[in-house]
Amino acid sequence: MKGPKKSGGFQSMALSFPILKGILKRGYKIPTPIQRKTIPLALEGRDIVAMARTGSGKTACFLIPLFEKLKTRQTKTGARALILSPTRELALQTLKFIKELGRFTGLKAVVILGGDSMDNQFSIIHENPDIIVATPGRFVHICIEMDLKLKNVEYVVFDEADRLFEMGFGEQIQEIVNRLPETRQTLLFSATLPKILVDFAKAGLNDPVLLRLDVESKLPEGLMLSFITCRPEEKLAVLLCLLKRIIKPDSQTIIFAETMHHVEYIHQILDKANISNTFIYSNLDPCARKINAAKFQTGKVKVLIVTDVAARGIDIPYLDYVINFNFPAKSKLFVHRVGRCARAGRVGTAYNIVSSDEYPYLLDLHLFLGRPLTIMPSTGSIENVESAVGKMPQSMIEEELGELINWHNSSTDLTNMQRVCNNAYQRYVRSRPGASTESVKRIKELCINEAGILPQYSDVSPTAADIISKMKSYRPKGTIFEIGTKANSVDYQVMKTKRIFHKENIFNFHKKIEDRKTEEVNMTSKNLPKKINLPSSSAEEINAAFSTVIVPKKRSGDDLYKISKKKKTHTKRDEEYYIPYSAPDKHTEEGLAVNTFATEADKAQMDLMADNEDSQHLQKQLKKWDRKKKKMVTIDRDPKAKKIRTESGVWIPATYKTNRYNMWKEKSKVDENDNESDSEEESLQTQKLRTTANTHWARHNQKLKDKVKTKNELKKPEQILKARKLLERKRRRNGRKNSRGKGQKNHKRKH
Repeated sequence: MKGPKKSGGFQSMALSFPILKGILKRGYKIPTPIQRKTIPLALEGRDIVAMARTGSGKTACFLIPLFEKLKTRQTKTGARALILSPTRELALQTLKFIKELGRFTGLKAVVILGGDSMDNQFSIIHENPDIIVATPGRFVHICIEMDLKLKNVEYVVFDEADRLFEMGFGEQIQEIVNRLPETRQTLLFSATLPKILVDFAKAGLNDPVLLRLDVESKLPEGLMLSFITCRPEEKLAVLLCLLKRIIKPDSQTIIFAETMHHVEYIHQILDKANISNTFIYSNLDPCARKINAAKFQTGKVKVLIVTDVAARGIDIPYLDYVINFNFPAKSKLFVHRVGRCARAGRVGTAYNIVSSDEYPYLLDLHLFLGRPLTIMPSTGSIENVESAVGKMPQSMIEEELGELINWHNSSTDLTNMQRVCNNAYQRYVRSRPGASTESVKRIKELCINEAGILPQYSDVSPTAADIISKMKSYRPKGTIFEIGTKANSVDYQVMKTKRIFHKENIFNFHKKIEDRKTEEVNMTSKNLPKKINLPSSSAEEINAAFSTVIVPKKRSGDDLYKISKKKKTHTKRDEEYYIPYSAPDKHTEEGLAVNTFATEADKAQMDLMADNEDSQHLQKQLKKWDRKKKKMVTIDRDPKAKKIRTESGVWIPATYKTNRYNMWKEKSKVDENDNESDSEEESLQTQKLRTTANTHWARHNQKLKDKVKTKNELKKPEQILKARKLLERKRRRNGRKNSRGKGQKNHKRKH
């Protein structure tokens, strides 16, 4: 017996048939929690700010109400919906979703991205699409070039809104918003809620609803974490061990690296190792990025190497593994990276290769997630092995390291690329945000370097592993004066008597170190979870005013550290004996002073005035060395130089307004675009008249009227040339006829 069908599906949302058909064809059956809450509110026409973890189905949340609002295709009104995405990959993915979910609606969607042909984009917008999916930079450029009004836009979506502002698109977004009508419906979808986004929502949204679902869980339920420690020079060897021995060859894997140079270097190494792979980074050609992403999504290639350009928003179906080659400096970035796998209830694993300079960030991450940092002991076992920090067997790493050294010795390209990567990493470390000071202090006490081998990687025999660990931890008891010397030598005898004299102190010192280690282990296992417990916030929807909802302050681990630090450093000031740096009446004395050094220095100035206007103008200008021209060039000090003022009153760079659109109009002969609708109506009227005019004379009169109309109309250059050619032919014919007639008359006269 089959049980009753689950209620609360897409059928209960009162969607129209074409939209429901597209949803069911796509394979969606039961809405996710964020979809169940967001779609009904969006269908009511409310402005929404929705927050949910990655992979929870946010794209369908704004596409289903969009289709329901626009209903059918309209050719004359222009764009009625606008979706802004931070990256081109996310924009292309959204377009793909629109085509799949809305294929029965007949709506036309286009994508406008940086790096594509502007001429093609001009013609796309002239076709009056219903939905525009765009990146903010290029869309602002198109808006200013074409002077788009966007007055018909009813529905606006800011996908990954926090990322849009993080990438520096604030100015462009503001310009786009100023062009949109006030009656629009706006939806913001974001993983985090920074202050700039709150201010934007207050100003740009009308009585918005904030939905916070699954934010506290941060990581998907089916995600397994593994933290592998190693030396920086062993990272590539650990990566090859993971890809060759641990990860299955038929599973899809994403590798995250910090710079584009690291991406290219890893790509070359994997090619040498005969592992099929492809790569994506921001400086790559847009066509190449599209091709490489398609290769991985279709499963032709199993490994994709990327920078953080692919860390957010991109949904790769059935992704099994994520590898962090460089550990991310920001905990939120880690969440978005590993959130690419274990999406929509699936299972996945995230491997993290961590070197010594990244240990403080590892502790920051555990504080952010509210999890205890469990270090694998060198001997024995622990209960929670899943997210423990440990090592790989050294024999596994040494084998791959030897192969890597051989490749580098035989290939100059690899050695050069390795040098470039080292320089790029040094540059990256300078710009990397620092870890919290408390984490830097505490990481020295935790002794992560002494972590044991993780059980899932211990395929080496236990005797060999024990020998390697003992060799690494071995410290000889004798000093340099005792090793390799004879027993009857003076040095040996002196050190022996000294050792006997201090025997008790040495024993007590070693005992103290052991006691400290055991105490630290107990502290980390017992006290650490208590310190990093983050206060839980309610995951229920809030339908009240947006400003009252967003403000609740959540104390993160960093805030707890700051509070404890403040409490520690707080000291009482003894007012009786305290001597301040400046006198209490300092400002009054400065105001009443007549001849102070500051006032005299302000008066003492030397003006070197120019003799003529040209030299005065040159004096105002600033010189700067131009690398391309290889000479000093002048820079105008005016802040509004090389800028134009838009209709909204914002000053933007003048490079946005070029003459490309006018050139395209001349080339494609679409000067009279404004009268297109009128001409269409006229053509419809003439067709009606032709259908009514059935008789011979009625049709003849209609043709004459059409000829008169065409004479009065403005002609195109091709028509003018054609008319001139026809006139020239007529003149030639008339000339020949006249010459023949004259010849015949002369011949008659002679006779």
